[in-house]
Amino acid sequence: MNPRPWRVTVVGWLYIAVGAIGFVSHWHDGVSVELVEAAAILAGAFVLLGQNWARWLAMLWIAFHVVLSAFHALGELAMHALFCAVIAWVLFRPEGARYFKRRSIRGDAAQDPTAPAGR
Repeated sequence: MNPRPWRVTVVGWLYIAVGAIGFVSHWHDGVSVELVEAAAILAGAFVLLGQNWARWLAMLWIAFHVVLSAFHALGELAMHALFCAVIAWVLFRPEGARYFKRRSIRGDAAQDPTAPAGR
């Protein structure tokens, strides 16, 4: 069994932490902000479980923040763009891609009783 890469673990837990902290600190900012923070928690939790859709949600979440930060200080934009690049590198490099691919193949084989046993 191929364990979860440690970098993927760090990204998953960071999403959970940032989402939870944002959820608590932005409770008065409205439902739409809370949904964005909940999306971070959801992405982090399912990244840890190896769900491929979750890494795309994680990228969408940070890309959304890059766009938002374009309307603020240049330093904020640069920091979010750097985070976006690092997260993309972690989630889509070969080590991370194998982790997510392995999870989806194993899930498909578990649902298909005609699939070969070694798959």
